[in-house]
Formats: sequence, structure tokens, C-alpha cells
Amino acid sequence: MTTDFADLTESERCKLDALLDPRGGAWWDGFYADRSKPCPFFVRHPDESLAQCVDEGLIRPGRAIDIGCGNGRNSIFLARRGFTVEAVDYSKAAVEWLRERAEEAGASISLRQASVFEIALQAASYDLVCDSGCFHHMPPHRRTQYVELVIGALRPGGWLCLTCFRPEGGSGYSDADVYERRSLGGGLGYTEERLREIWSKGLRIHRLRQMKAQDASSGLFGESFLWALCAQKPDAKP
Repeated sequence: MTTDFADLTESERCKLDALLDPRGGAWWDGFYADRSKPCPFFVRHPDESLAQCVDEGLIRPGRAIDIGCGNGRNSIFLARRGFTVEAVDYSKAAVEWLRERAEEAGASISLRQASVFEIALQAASYDLVCDSGCFHHMPPHRRTQYVELVIGALRPGGWLCLTCFRPEGGSGYSDADVYERRSLGGGLGYTEERLREIWSKGLRIHRLRQMKAQDASSGLFGESFLWALCAQKPDAKP
């Protein structure tokens, strides 16, 4: 199986989607069905790396989108900090969970249940794209398309805050393994070098570090098997 996907048509990408995930969104709805299970991502707290960028004033309130929003821990944090927030997730169960939590918190968030590839993101319209756990579930044949989508959606000077698996947090699968096994194995891990290679083509990487593990009393989310990346789209040339 080739891992050069540059010339694939959308129809060919869809066929590979079906090869890797014939169940569609049903698996993710099942994943979010039991809200009490011991999943580290099911907490209410925002990523410590995102909170740091906002608390430092590096990223100021503006229009934000949370891709792969899950239960909305980052979406609600951003809304409370004055951002205009849109949230999207492939799972209907996840979006419903966020809807309930947003109402409970009194947070105004625009919700969409869809694949990020199914929605039209207005070009150069977001000050912040937040992705905590979506990118490492992106199959190789969608990776470049996703990166271009994110960078295109950011305004000049806008920010990407990304949380994804380090090598020890992911499945250990190579791109070729994904298609041989017909699975991402729970998510792909990335080396620092590979992340820089992928995201520095359109963004200036401000910070890329191992996430800081958090205890229950911190009010923040953090796991050491994750990367925390913060990168900015260069300002438009005069």
C-alpha cells in the first residue's frame, strides 16, 4: 500500500475512510455513551497548554473553533474567557454531552455534529483553532488535507493549539501499517521532528513541548504521553 496520497481524488479518500472505519460514527457514539468510564479525556478541565497560552495573553479572545471537541472541556473554557466559540465533533453523543455541559455552565457555543471535512470553514476567519485529540486520529490519506484546512481557516496572526499523541502514547503504527492492519490502532503517535515537519510548512511553531501531567486538584488537564503544540500563522505581507 503506497503512502503517497498527494494525487488522490476525494472519491478515493472516501474509499480509504470506509476501509479504515466501516462503522462510521457508530463507534465514536459508543465511546462517548458511558460518561463515567475512566477515560483521561472525560474530565471537565481544559488543556494546561491552552490555558497557559490564554493566561499569558499570548492568545487573546477572538473567534475560535474546537475541532474534535469531545465533551467540550476546552470549548467551555474558551467561552468563559471571552472567545466566540464554535465546536465540531464527528460523534452525535459527544456533541450532545457538550450541549448539556454548555447549558449547565451558561456558555454560549455554536455546535455542529459532522466530520470537519463536511463543513465549510470560511477561509482566514478564525483567531484560534483548538485541536485536542483530533489530529492523532486523522488517517494518513487525510493528513495533508486536514493541515491545509486548519491553516486556511486561520486569520493571519491566528493560532493553532494542538494536543496529540507522542510516540509512547500512540499505537506505534507507521503510515503503511495503518493500511495493512486497516486500523489506526487507537491513534497515531508523532515524533517532535515529524510534527515540526508537518506544521511548519504554513505556521511558525512558537512552542512544542511534552504536556505536563496534572493532578486532580489542578483544575487543568495534562498527560505526559501527549505533545502540546502552539503555532501561529504569519501575518499577511503588506
